[in-house]
Amino acid sequence: MNRLVSFFVIPAEMKPEFARVSAQRNRISLQLICVMIFGMELFNMARVLFWSQSGLGTLNNRIYFGLYCALFVMALLYMILSVLLRGRPLSTELKLQYAGVALCLVWHVCMNAYDLSRDPGAGAGIYSTAALGMGAFILMPAQLALLLHAMGFALFMLLGGAGLESGDLINLSFTAIVALAISLASSRQHVIMISQSMEISRMNERLQVLVQRDALTGLLNKTAFERSVEPHLAAEGAALLILDLDNFKAINDLHGHPCGDYVLQETARCLEEAIPDALAVGRIGGDEFAALMPAGDAAGQEEAARGLTASVAAISWRGRPLGTGCSAGICRIGAAGADYGRLYGETDRALYRAKEQGKGSVCLTQLL
Repeated sequence: MNRLVSFFVIPAEMKPEFARVSAQRNRISLQLICVMIFGMELFNMARVLFWSQSGLGTLNNRIYFGLYCALFVMALLYMILSVLLRGRPLSTELKLQYAGVALCLVWHVCMNAYDLSRDPGAGAGIYSTAALGMGAFILMPAQLALLLHAMGFALFMLLGGAGLESGDLINLSFTAIVALAISLASSRQHVIMISQSMEISRMNERLQVLVQRDALTGLLNKTAFERSVEPHLAAEGAALLILDLDNFKAINDLHGHPCGDYVLQETARCLEEAIPDALAVGRIGGDEFAALMPAGDAAGQEEAARGLTASVAAISWRGRPLGTGCSAGICRIGAAGADYGRLYGETDRALYRAKEQGKGSVCLTQLL
């Protein structure tokens, strides 16, 4: 039962895209249909006026002429309104499209019913063609398709069904079912295509995130960090912090790579916690991390860096302290437009001066 319901219901997240695709496809289909109507109905009107011996002198010719004019005017009004409503919300265009389709179907039902009233052997070709055409060329939600096809069939049976023989009724019923099936299949196919397209977009977004993130720590990788930093340098003052673990190779050698990976992950966590308002945080080397801090006072930035070194020093492995340590260099910029390469170089030099001072040191400098 749930599968049957889902066949007729478009998921909420897909409705905007389904509406966009429907409007785009129907726009082309209805424009072509209107052009065909102009040509055919002008020919039919000319045939009644100029090539019929009685012209408009008979009631039958006047009825046919009126029907031809009605369809011509409907197509003309649709074309005019579609231009006037251009730029309006998509829902407005779709309402116009579906209203035009419904009126066109009713017209074909009336035309076919009148033919049958004059000639019981005329068959249901006009209505059948319209129903099949609606199924093949007009994209609509399954519920609306069911409504329009059922309405068209019921109206035809009411107005012209009595003039059909049993065999024609059976054929007509099969044709109506096929036309409905085409509409439903088209609707479902587009829902599936949209679903697949949305899933591909989500996968691409996830891949973009993975490409920009360091797999171990979840921080930005070196390239992504540089790209994230550059717009901030162009717009505002900031400070770049670079942190480097001390004796990280010894930890790997003594405790193994799983421990080393854990230390890197914990360092990343400490960095994010120590600078919660960081504009960008990344792992830019094997045991080297960086953060771009917003413009602020030098004392506050240095205090955050010292808190960070203390947090890293407290990292333990399986309940045992590891004796980890790190050094940090900070370079402040006071104006917009700094070059990242130069900023990184100055911060790296500050980092090495910190290392020379001993484990857990912080060195702060200013980019002139």
